[in-house]
Amino acid sequence: MKPSGRILLVTGKLAEPLVRKYGEGCDVFVTPVSVAAFLTPEMIVRYLKKAGIKSEDYNLILIPGLVRGSAQLIEDEIGIPTFKGPRNAMDIPQTLKALSEGFRLSKELPADELFSFDALKRVEDIRNKTKNRRYIEKALKKPWNVLIGNLPAGRDFPARILGEVVDAPKLGIEKTIEKALYYLREGADIIDIGMVAGETNPDFIELIPEIRERLSEEGFEVPISFDSLNTAEIERALDCADLFLSVDEGNLEGLVTEKPVVLIPTNQKRGFFPVKPLERVEFLENLRGRALDLGYRTVIPDLILEHVPHLARSLTAFQLYRERNPNDVLLAGVGNVVELYDADSVGMNALLAGIAKELSINLLLTTETSAKARGSVRELRRAVDMNLFEMPKDLGFGMLLLKEKRAADWRFEPAGKIVEAEERSVELEPVYFRVWVEGGKIWVNAHRGTEAVLTIVGDEPNAIIDTILERFEISPRHAFYLGRELERAKTALKLRRSYVQEVELFPDFYLKD
Repeated sequence: MKPSGRILLVTGKLAEPLVRKYGEGCDVFVTPVSVAAFLTPEMIVRYLKKAGIKSEDYNLILIPGLVRGSAQLIEDEIGIPTFKGPRNAMDIPQTLKALSEGFRLSKELPADELFSFDALKRVEDIRNKTKNRRYIEKALKKPWNVLIGNLPAGRDFPARILGEVVDAPKLGIEKTIEKALYYLREGADIIDIGMVAGETNPDFIELIPEIRERLSEEGFEVPISFDSLNTAEIERALDCADLFLSVDEGNLEGLVTEKPVVLIPTNQKRGFFPVKPLERVEFLENLRGRALDLGYRTVIPDLILEHVPHLARSLTAFQLYRERNPNDVLLAGVGNVVELYDADSVGMNALLAGIAKELSINLLLTTETSAKARGSVRELRRAVDMNLFEMPKDLGFGMLLLKEKRAADWRFEPAGKIVEAEERSVELEPVYFRVWVEGGKIWVNAHRGTEAVLTIVGDEPNAIIDTILERFEISPRHAFYLGRELERAKTALKLRRSYVQEVELFPDFYLKD
């Protein structure tokens, strides 16, 4: 789809200045409708016919992305190929550039939404290539790839994500399975069973085959890794797990296995951990050589990614090790950094995944123990997908949740008369509402006095407020208040934050003192 001639941009009256600004080089047809989102294909056909637009006048028509319905009707009636443009005028240049490069727009989906779908389709294509049996067989002949259970990992595959179920014996089998399924649905490739430090739980280890079977019944045939420094526990788990975290100098000689093990540069029994990068690298190299001599078949080094203020030295150790050992498959525990930093996890996971890509760290271990780390598995999955491309920028998808890639130029000329807003006193009404979120839904209790007379549950604020207005008489101010709270609740669900009625979701970080 490479339009070689004139393009007509259809818009409403209010957006005309922005469409003309961003649609440079195109003709602009302004309908008599103020807001472009209120247009329908039928209305656009009527206006274009009234203006005398004919099939030979243009090579392509772009209608606003917010128009409901298919652009096919316009093409059928006017005889000019017609597609949906972006929802926001500032994305018109990107759309026109994509068109010039042969990108296929849709008659049903907005262009900006289509860009995201297209990018994610490219991600899926890359992933499918690495799932091909012949590709895997050829890749596993190279020294920088390994097989963990049924999952290939290494330089020729996307980074694999391990979701750690922390203190699994304390959770019990049902909660462990619930957490594991959550991680897998979020994008984890391997489930890591984390044991309880300082304890021995042989009975729980006997349940690992059942955990594997239950995950399989849900459609997830994935490797299980076992995370413990307890020699007795690891020995018990050798027959039922696919990967073992963590083997160090203290238990190296007692746990020889042909299954993959993660080797860390410590001796936990002696409390030894080399902090200087070169010492750490040399210690781990020596340990790796000893492990292979003992009969370990697949060793995956982990230099141990430390939290701030020791992050830089641990990254230096990773880089130094990678330079000296280019063929080793490496693991890093990114959760160590995220869990111990009071900052939003999304950017941290994005950056750590990017560093992992640079250093060819092939396995990323994370957890979601604290509320601030919630969503880390999904964030790492998106970051890994972005790093399948040469540069994690301008892909059509990203990890900008709280900030934006481009500032929206969205303003209008004020009316001749401007008044300052004034808040007025609110009169109490006989019915009031309590809003909360639970199970991915928004819940509302309607109260009269102390009694809850009705509960409304739903996903969308509009549906909930419409339901409330059907059943209760409330003032416009009360309806506005509910709409604001319901939208705040929906935002909390999207960002996996807690929601408390009448409490702001975000601190005033950027406001001036």
